[in-house]
Amino acid sequence: MCINIVVVDDDPGFRRIATTLLTARGLRVVAESQDGASALAAVRAHRPDGLLLDLHLPDVDGLTVARRVAAEDSPPRIVLTSTDKSFWSQEELDRAGIESFVPKDKLFDADLKGMFAPAAS
Repeated sequence: MCINIVVVDDDPGFRRIATTLLTARGLRVVAESQDGASALAAVRAHRPDGLLLDLHLPDVDGLTVARRVAAEDSPPRIVLTSTDKSFWSQEELDRAGIESFVPKDKLFDADLKGMFAPAAS
């Protein structure tokens, strides 16, 4: 089973790196978005299994995008990423529908496939 991912970040260089990392781990990037509005459109168009979502976007923040995506039918698993080292409580992440947070500098070592794999039933 192929796991489809949408990558959302305003930095094209980071999107390229993230896409390379995800692909190397056997995941398929079906779309890239540079802001919240295009991220919502990509999620609706592609119905991905996962969303790698930057916290800081030019139009709205990642938490707002996550809340909107989580309200959709059959939302994807959302992994928030940022260079911002601020800590969000797990409760705050849960309320926004976010599965986990990975700092951008830890993305290479993260178990991306595990984070985006469907929950066992």
